[in-house]
Amino acid sequence: MLRDNIARITLSEGTADERRAAATSMLATLDEDSIPLLEQALTTETDPEVRAVLETGLAMQSVLTAPDDSSRIDAIEMLDGRLEGPVRNLLALIVEDSANVYSPEVKAVAQSTLTGIESTISFYQLIEQLFFGLSLGSVLLLAAIGLAVTFGVMGVINMAHGEMLMLGAYTTYVVQQLMPNAINASLWVAIPAAFIVTALFGMLIQRFVIRYLNGRPLETLLATFGISLILQQAVR
Repeated sequence: MLRDNIARITLSEGTADERRAAATSMLATLDEDSIPLLEQALTTETDPEVRAVLETGLAMQSVLTAPDDSSRIDAIEMLDGRLEGPVRNLLALIVEDSANVYSPEVKAVAQSTLTGIESTISFYQLIEQLFFGLSLGSVLLLAAIGLAVTFGVMGVINMAHGEMLMLGAYTTYVVQQLMPNAINASLWVAIPAAFIVTALFGMLIQRFVIRYLNGRPLETLLATFGISLILQQAVR
């Protein structure tokens, strides 16, 4: 009773995001008691995304309880394009039906719908991988540019260049830890702080190490490699 009342309140009184989350969570546990809740919520729902989730739940239940193949096929076609996990699980259950509960026609439509959903998911995964690849590549490109500029201007092969980037990232983390109740505002503090801290470490390295090794690239390489190990252990 409490579970039903909580679901009914969330579906009717929450924000659009809360109503959509409540309806989505109910897709995995559909039963005879949840169907009236979805139907009641659908009569008053105005948000199109929430309505789509509610209709998806009713279609899933119709697939399981429809009296004939025509109604089941119509319900399966309503699930086309839905990316929720319970929808894919239901379609896979129909396709892999070994007890012959569903007719070959129903299985064929379920297979076609499932293939379309998986193709859409694969497309979004490709876009996601492309985005992450470009994001990582941009970071490596910026690091390489900084390393090249340092070598071109000063003639120094800075083996601690990666650790300088690490110091900036770690500074951002520390600032966010110091401002736990203002995470959004901490970003505007962390960005300049990362530049300042990294620049200070660079100045210290130049002041106390690099300037004594001008014109000796091999010694500079070894010295900055040792500095990189020191910075790694310091952060740890």
